[in-house]
Amino acid sequence: MKILNNIVTIEELKKIAQETFGDLVKAVVDVDRELVAIDAELHSDLEALFLEDGSKQCSLWGINFYPDLEGEDFVEFDSMINLRPSQGNMTRGVDSKDIQTKILDITNKWVKR
Repeated sequence: MKILNNIVTIEELKKIAQETFGDLVKAVVDVDRELVAIDAELHSDLEALFLEDGSKQCSLWGINFYPDLEGEDFVEFDSMINLRPSQGNMTRGVDSKDIQTKILDITNKWVKR
């Protein structure tokens, strides 16, 4: 479990996936600090890591990377930490297209495909 401080490659994500869930890597994105944390059993563990590091909970969104897939299928917006009625997000997904775009921009900076 770590907050990325270096770019991660698809091959590194594939290795993490094989060691954990087989086909996916859980990740959390801090959209304000433009950081990504990966490699935990639960999104909430990554969320806690970010909170201990000074992030605001309202800035954190859970996603999954599928390193064997390409295009839009590479990132899945699905996590229990995303369910936040107080912010207008009523699903496990990321309802705001603007936030989805920001998450994709940030992940494109941190993941070398």
